[in-house]
Amino acid sequence: MKRDDAEDRKELYHYQQEDIDTIFEKFEGKPDNYHLLYQLPTGGGKTVIFSEIARRFIEKYNRKVLVLTHRIELSKQTSSMLKSFGVKNTIIDSAVKELPNHNEFDCYVAMVETLNNRLKDKKFQMDYVGLVIVDEAHYNSFRKLFAYFKNSLFLGVTATPLSSNIELPMYETYGELIVGEPIQSLINKGYLARAVMYGYDVELTSLKLGINGDYTVSSSDELYSRTSMQDLLLQSYDARARGKKTLIFNNGINTSLYVYETFKAAGLPIKHLDNRTPDIERRKILSWFHKTPDAILTSVSILTTGFDEPTVEAIILNRATRSLTLYFQMIGRGSRKLPGKDIFTVIDLGNNAQRFGLWNDPVDWQYIFKNPEQFLENIRTDAEIESYHVYSMTDEVRAKFGKTLDMAFDVEEEYRKVVDEERQKPKVVIEHSIRQHAFMCIENSETVSEARKLAKFLDGDIEYRVKKYTKLLSKTTKNYREWLIEDYKNRLAVLIGRIFAKYKEGEDDEETVQLKKL
Repeated sequence: MKRDDAEDRKELYHYQQEDIDTIFEKFEGKPDNYHLLYQLPTGGGKTVIFSEIARRFIEKYNRKVLVLTHRIELSKQTSSMLKSFGVKNTIIDSAVKELPNHNEFDCYVAMVETLNNRLKDKKFQMDYVGLVIVDEAHYNSFRKLFAYFKNSLFLGVTATPLSSNIELPMYETYGELIVGEPIQSLINKGYLARAVMYGYDVELTSLKLGINGDYTVSSSDELYSRTSMQDLLLQSYDARARGKKTLIFNNGINTSLYVYETFKAAGLPIKHLDNRTPDIERRKILSWFHKTPDAILTSVSILTTGFDEPTVEAIILNRATRSLTLYFQMIGRGSRKLPGKDIFTVIDLGNNAQRFGLWNDPVDWQYIFKNPEQFLENIRTDAEIESYHVYSMTDEVRAKFGKTLDMAFDVEEEYRKVVDEERQKPKVVIEHSIRQHAFMCIENSETVSEARKLAKFLDGDIEYRVKKYTKLLSKTTKNYREWLIEDYKNRLAVLIGRIFAKYKEGEDDEETVQLKKL
């Protein structure tokens, strides 16, 4: 099939043309029902590539092409791209009850559920289709259709060749994987923006895993709706993304609504979007987001696929995930390159980069494709990740303790000295730590009230010290650690009140002498 306006067709990049040639070489001489999988990062132009594949296949073999998608937005985008390549196509959605005239179209773009229902009811007959292209092939909803196309070639396309269901690995569906250009190469060649990533150590021990292998919405909502996490989110935005067009990804609707209220109260331009938002309202919000330079959009389960807004400058992962696919999808929303946009910001509040590596790190997709069970088993656990966390006081907090020259306290060394050398009880370590914190607060305050307010800024340091301390004990529980943190804070406030006046007046009783030694 030829186009009269072929010169208007989107120009393919060199790596895209090479991959297309490789795919056609793989198809050559293969039997019907051959299944090939193709991986390319988000932003690499998968839709462009398979649109050109559809055009060439129709032209070369004079057979029709079917493109499968799982969302109506993707269907519309795919249909539009195919038309730009001169491929006459139509969308099969819920409104289509009868199959359009065979001679009128060379390609069909179909929603999975709709097409499945029509084929199951024997309303459609599509045995003349020569190539089935599966977009976002890592989803398993497509598998139910494969039996209807036993005489067709299959091309699955995905950024992450890892099945969304571990019980249905992709190597059972696809016989071979072609790996496209890696992220770092696309950045080096100027096709993708570079991610500047900022991570914050977050304790995720309260999160629970669901039957799908990822963290449950309820446990995520409970953690990320806490005031401390909302404060961390706002502070990290202020420090790294203020004034940038920002997408915030959450695991639960309640969390996203909390984010909306928190940012709105701070006077920031923000809107909330989830899968319950009516279509008209959704279009208004996305239009506002497109037009507003410093817009912030907090969302849940809706903008990871089928959403293309190149002007996004910052991505905030306000959630943890154990899904490699979701990790790449979320960050990929900010990777589109524009004139004047060579970099974008990623703020990670879920230890995700520590779990999967940086977004642009090399990934052995062939290994993941062939050994998905082993890959998933070897994902770092939260306990392992958190064992390497080191508390680092921010410059703002450190400035509040300017009169204190040395704020270091090595819990492990203190434990060794107290327990092994001095043969005292381990709780003495906590007592020494509380005394040092009390001294820091008193030394940098003029009143007891000021000192107790300063103690609030030590929460992060306190939690870190208690966590290190409990790991040195033979057996501890999460409840004990949480109790110990609260007890520590209460004892710190009491100690500040008891010795503040004596310390300031220079009295040398036992407690103030001990403080001065610290």
